[in-house]
Amino acid sequence: MTGRSLRLGPGGEFDRLRAIFVALGTAGRDLGDDCALLSIGGRTLAISIDLSLEGVHFRTDWLALREIGWRATAAALSDLAAEGATPLGVLVSLGVPGNRQRRTGNASPAVHIMAGVGAAARSVGASVLGGDLVRSPRYLVDVCVLGVAQRPVRRSGARPGDGLWVTGRLGGAGLALAALRAGRGRRLAPALRRRFARPVPRIAAGRWLARRGASAMIDISDGLAGDAGHVAAASGVGVAIELERVPCWPGVTPLAAVRSGEEYELLVAMPRRFGTAGAKAFGRATGLPLTRIGACIAGRGVRMTHDGRPITPPPGFDHFPAQ
Repeated sequence: MTGRSLRLGPGGEFDRLRAIFVALGTAGRDLGDDCALLSIGGRTLAISIDLSLEGVHFRTDWLALREIGWRATAAALSDLAAEGATPLGVLVSLGVPGNRQRRTGNASPAVHIMAGVGAAARSVGASVLGGDLVRSPRYLVDVCVLGVAQRPVRRSGARPGDGLWVTGRLGGAGLALAALRAGRGRRLAPALRRRFARPVPRIAAGRWLARRGASAMIDISDGLAGDAGHVAAASGVGVAIELERVPCWPGVTPLAAVRSGEEYELLVAMPRRFGTAGAKAFGRATGLPLTRIGACIAGRGVRMTHDGRPITPPPGFDHFPAQ
């Protein structure tokens, strides 16, 4: 391990992270990727932590408490998927307001949230290993995940000539969020609600892609364009995306699909030799589509076209946007 930090894409949130990396100096090791990697006894341990805060990442009038626990855990597990890692377990720090009413039966909100955490962990073969419980002004679910990776895939390995691929279909989470904000949550189709409330971390997909030579990978949490920018910055390449190729959720335009955050699909750079046959094999193994949406090129940043016409890439989600 070295004391270096990966280069991040643009944005106020990432300016703050860059300043933090500088302040940490040699106390920080390989910062800026989806997971921390530690070599222990010939194995590579992958560790990540992800915080979900009421009013920022979720609302209790939109989601049941069990869904809140699932969603927070799936978001953290998605970081393991982006490394090609196999989950082992999760640790959870849970903050619960002391004056909230109990929601279901005699069980406390903490019980319902942790039931969702446990269900998400079990869905990928992991266990809940422990955590902490505190009184908090707002609900807070802070999930640390641990896994092992035989061949970890960083954001920094993409090279010019690699194909750029994405799993699944994009835009469903954004479409559901728009409906919830407009007060139409009760009329959401079941599949669309599941897409928002119970995202699926692409663990099997990440492992399959890692074994087939993925050179760089990231999960799509801040929007396709924004996360592609992080791959480009970390790898020192340009990323060219053909908007018309982006696989979209029904009823979603390509531009809306690349803006949509919290999708938790995987954006992956694959060697030039990986093509249609590989994508079909991926589909047979995982039940998911894998779509080529562009390529890694010489240069810097994200370039986007629609039917050959240049398009300005939309910004990714930023916790600290410029005022």
